[in-house]
Amino acid sequence: MLKRICILTVLLLAFGVAPLLAQTFEIDKIHSSVGFSIRHIVTKVKGRFIDFSGQIVYDSSKIENSSVNVTIDAASINTDNEKRDGHLKSADFFEVEKYPQITFHSTKVFRQKDQLMLTGLLNMHGVEKEITFPFEVLGIFKSGSGKMSGGFEAGLKSDRTDFGIAWNRPLELGGLLLGDEVTIDLNIEARETEEETEQK
Repeated sequence: MLKRICILTVLLLAFGVAPLLAQTFEIDKIHSSVGFSIRHIVTKVKGRFIDFSGQIVYDSSKIENSSVNVTIDAASINTDNEKRDGHLKSADFFEVEKYPQITFHSTKVFRQKDQLMLTGLLNMHGVEKEITFPFEVLGIFKSGSGKMSGGFEAGLKSDRTDFGIAWNRPLELGGLLLGDEVTIDLNIEARETEEETEQK
């Protein structure tokens, strides 16, 4: 990871672009995705959230100055099955009328050996939990509009029952219809805002 950042810095300098120290980005929803998957009997069902927004502050020289804030519209859940999506929005799962938003607010960004790590508070279904997971900076580049953009990627696993989402159904031959572990995949492109980020 450190090697990738160093190579990126060299390339930016070669093209006459100064490497960013601290910059504020807004998530570009059109070029980003918030996806998930969960075991259904013996296979995995995938889904995504369509409506989300957020801000990323990325400081390449002092990573602990970076931060992430994301808000997801729980009712925008989509698994390409209208009946299933309706069930997921109900009180058995996300209970979107009572808990319309899923939020994440970072509390710490740090390096752990050769990985970048993010710690923060995930609030879902009215329950707030601290989680820590690795993330990757795919690159910082100048778009056609002349503004800087950044690519970020993260993957994590979470137990849905920790957030009070515990609905399940026993199978005739034993076991349960759904798994408890949910895999979350974040692929984010974010664009520079006009806001200046104060250096620390």
